[in-house]
Amino acid sequence: MACCGKNLWNREPKQKPPAHETPYQKKQRQAQARIAARERPFEQKESYRWVEALKTVEAEVSESSIRVIHVFDREGDISEVFDQVRQLKHTGVTVRAAHNRSLDQDSQRLWTKLEAQPIRFEQEIDLPETRERPARKARLAVRFCPVELRTPYRFDNRDPLKVYAVYATEVDCPEGVSPLDWMLLTTEVVADVETSATILRWYSYRWRVEEYHKILKSGCQVERYRLAAEGMKTLLGFLSVIAVELLQLTYLHRTQPEAPAIEVLNPIQIEVLKAKSPKLPRMLTVGWAISAVARLGGYLEHRHKTPIGIQVLWRGWLKLQALCEGWQLARET
Repeated sequence: MACCGKNLWNREPKQKPPAHETPYQKKQRQAQARIAARERPFEQKESYRWVEALKTVEAEVSESSIRVIHVFDREGDISEVFDQVRQLKHTGVTVRAAHNRSLDQDSQRLWTKLEAQPIRFEQEIDLPETRERPARKARLAVRFCPVELRTPYRFDNRDPLKVYAVYATEVDCPEGVSPLDWMLLTTEVVADVETSATILRWYSYRWRVEEYHKILKSGCQVERYRLAAEGMKTLLGFLSVIAVELLQLTYLHRTQPEAPAIEVLNPIQIEVLKAKSPKLPRMLTVGWAISAVARLGGYLEHRHKTPIGIQVLWRGWLKLQALCEGWQLARET
């Protein structure tokens, strides 16, 4: 796991409405704001950051044979993204559709065309736990076909945006639960079941991205710091690396807890944790490493029903780095 790039930006605070504003005046003010927003150049809009990410990563891999596939959620479903991708050599994209777009032929709509396609296969995926739902398995019926998205009139290149659509809908959904409904648009060629299943797998990595940002905000508590722009960029660089390391720890703890601890820790970290552990298991595993780091962060091991939280891991990870530094200094003196 690694970070290819990161952009630091913030929204401008909204201006307070005028005092004693009437409903009619409010309506007029909001209409004028919408007109001004539409007339702003795309580079000045918030959505430009999606295109900016494509360009940044493309510059990093342009001298190699690497091809990077960006996975965006519905917020990234903008025509400029697809237009930009067809200008880049090493870049592809998979986006969850947010708009029932008009297709280039006969003004047919995206959802209508995909719903008319036959079900090609069914696939089972694991849904992680969220605030809205418990963890569960979902069975998806999958359709796919090529589509041509109609380009907006603001584009100089009026050729249709040729992409592939993969439409996955949940079957036999439990009662009281909203069924999954994924309409994925991708620049990758989807000609068979195997490629379609790959697109679904790539999109499921979005949960890992969300988990990374949760670690960065809740664990590393990046939003608590108040620094000037350059200082914040430097701090964010350090915290991003730590967040990736913690993400890898938690992922392997869930998926491969019996794997050797050396896969997530270096030899010095293992030596320090061995010295701090009251009792060592026969084999030092990823599960043991996570528990040892959590104990450094204040985790009470006798509370077996309490899961190891990301803040406990963050505190333990910081303490482990300090202990490793002292360990190295003691060896050198």
